[in-house]
Amino acid sequence: MSSDEGLSAIGDDGGPGALVYVKDVVGSAGAVLLVGLLLFSVSGVWPPLVAIESPSMDPHIQKGDLVFVMEEERFAGPNATHGVVTYQRGESYVRFERPGDVIVYAPNGDTRTTPIIHRAMFYVEGGENWYDRADPAAIGAADDCAELTHCPAPHAGFITKGDNNARYDQVGMSPISEPVEASWVVGTAEWRVPLLGEIRLGWNRAAALGEKPVTSASDPVRPQNGTAAA
Repeated sequence: MSSDEGLSAIGDDGGPGALVYVKDVVGSAGAVLLVGLLLFSVSGVWPPLVAIESPSMDPHIQKGDLVFVMEEERFAGPNATHGVVTYQRGESYVRFERPGDVIVYAPNGDTRTTPIIHRAMFYVEGGENWYDRADPAAIGAADDCAELTHCPAPHAGFITKGDNNARYDQVGMSPISEPVEASWVVGTAEWRVPLLGEIRLGWNRAAALGEKPVTSASDPVRPQNGTAAA
């Protein structure tokens, strides 16, 4: 088909063919907006869907998944603290194949960074020596509280960990975050749609390419950061 024929197919003068095309675009955009508003009315969080950027929650939540997030106080489970059921208190409360809620949070309360999606393991009070409550396998080589990062706890908050990570987010030479304050929690992960998040991640990659040059085609994935692109 020539370019002239292609134009005539939608109307040379912007007539009925072009009008139908515009209606289709507007209708599709309206449907997407309606679904988004419906999900928001249920979740209480905007945006209610996040795309998973790393494998730190494998195999229960995988890179490329699209995850539905709900405001943590909306339908809190039993024995919840600030709307979140922790691993240590959720033996019969299973989310994504393991006890306890998986939360989305702003690391160190910084809302300008990509949020983290990891499991809430237990809650500590400000000043608490939480060494004895920790899983020895998740604290590295620390032999006591003095050798454990963020122990005593600098403030009240959740100790978190990716299911596929060896250590808590709060320990190590470069911890992902301090104990997660309740106000840093965006919401709890409720269910996932495999691979659908790749669409959003593709948009993000395309936008990044337009903003700055790619320095390496083989940049390593850092599984310790369970990042979730909103």
